[in-house]
Amino acid sequence: MRNKFLTRKALFWDVNPKNIDTKKNARYVIERILDFGNDKEVKWLYNFYNKALIKKVMHLPRVQLSDKSKALWSLLTK
Repeated sequence: MRNKFLTRKALFWDVNPKNIDTKKNARYVIERILDFGNDKEVKWLYNFYNKALIKKVMHLPRVQLSDKSKALWSLLTK
């Protein structure tokens, strides 16, 4: 699924957005949106991925979320 949020350079500055596969790269997409996404992108995230997967990604070892973002999303996904 192609989505305009996946092309925002502030989210995916280090890769070519055309190469992002939302299923294969779910962890990457979830981490980036939780850390740097705006309200619309977070809404898209929750509509596209199920809450269980989002919570799972947040608790994976070496998750790429800032401490502040991880604390916030841990509270919001209880």
